[in-house]
Amino acid sequence: MAGLPSSEPLAEVIKEVLQNSDQTLAVEKINEFLDKQNNIPLNIAVTGESGSGKSTFVNAFRGINNGDDGAAPTGCVETTTEVTAYPHPNYPNVVLWDLPGIGTTKFPANKYKKHVGLEKYDFFIIISDTRFRENDVRLAKKIRKMKKKFYFVRSKIDRDLQSEEITCKSNFDREKTLTKIRDNCIQGLQKEGFESPQVFLGSSFNLHDFDFPQLQETLETELPEHKKDALLRTTPITSLEIIKKKKNAFKSKIKYYAAASAVGAAVPVPGLSIAVDVGILIAAITQYVVGFGLDVSTLQRLAARINVPFKDLMSVTVSPLAAKRVTRDLVVRVLSSLAGTAALMATEEGSRLIPILGIPVSMGVSFITTYKGLNHILDMLTEDSERVFKRALTPQSDASYS
Repeated sequence: MAGLPSSEPLAEVIKEVLQNSDQTLAVEKINEFLDKQNNIPLNIAVTGESGSGKSTFVNAFRGINNGDDGAAPTGCVETTTEVTAYPHPNYPNVVLWDLPGIGTTKFPANKYKKHVGLEKYDFFIIISDTRFRENDVRLAKKIRKMKKKFYFVRSKIDRDLQSEEITCKSNFDREKTLTKIRDNCIQGLQKEGFESPQVFLGSSFNLHDFDFPQLQETLETELPEHKKDALLRTTPITSLEIIKKKKNAFKSKIKYYAAASAVGAAVPVPGLSIAVDVGILIAAITQYVVGFGLDVSTLQRLAARINVPFKDLMSVTVSPLAAKRVTRDLVVRVLSSLAGTAALMATEEGSRLIPILGIPVSMGVSFITTYKGLNHILDMLTEDSERVFKRALTPQSDASYS
């Protein structure tokens, strides 16, 4: 385990709680420690003038449909009257803040910074459904003075394309229209003193389309390193590339779970190593299922959004873990079905009885068992996520999921 410096504090935690041979406490403490690594807070502010589509964006980013329980209220008039926090349904450490429109009677532009507490947000999404106006520019300049990141999002692009197509009929050119809208926004911002403004075109009803993938990539690139993982976990799946990035992020942590498993095997208590291994696996696999949008709630919201039966989405999944509550029995059953894993688990327990050399052997086998098991399960769930995403993009659907 010498190549895993980050596992050392984890090893100390586990050794401490394992001294009393309490299996339940051991599993709880291991999961608690690992959860801290996966719960870095991220606060995202979404702002803009009244009616620009802030609330719909907040909902879409969180994988929530307008009108669902917990959704930000939307409407044709200003519906955001207070600074409102909307935690991600699966990752409450990531919060999107729906800010009232700048320049409203209750939140005048000259007092906006103080009223909404701009200092506490990690970055800002400034949304407009037309050209970015004076209040948007004033806000962006305030944020820039604070040396925080902000991103211009031109919303409701699908609506503009439909209108242009009706007007131009046979002369309609989608790409030229998009270029015209983007250039118009950029030129307006340049006149206000932004040298090289980047404007992302988007529709909250079609996150996979337009510039949302580019926005995701930009956010990931510019966030501090310790915040990137939190963003990636909650990023809506808008492309196969996002699925790949999520997989790589999950994969990079498998060695730490395996190291925790190995430390659990170091305590010579019969049956304890298996309990620790399963507890670690449950925590990791649950993250995979939720992160890939394969939990029941997310799949149900996706089915409603693209107007297909839930069973249609389930029909393309193969893994026994998709849309299931990850339990001890389920994990053991899946592991036992993997070639060689059941034998490794038996070898691990048996080796613990060997004097002197038994514990080191058990630790090595435990590391390999957890490492191989999680990699195989991660591969299965990645493939299911890809299949569901492709199903969601069939002609009768036009939505993304998270």
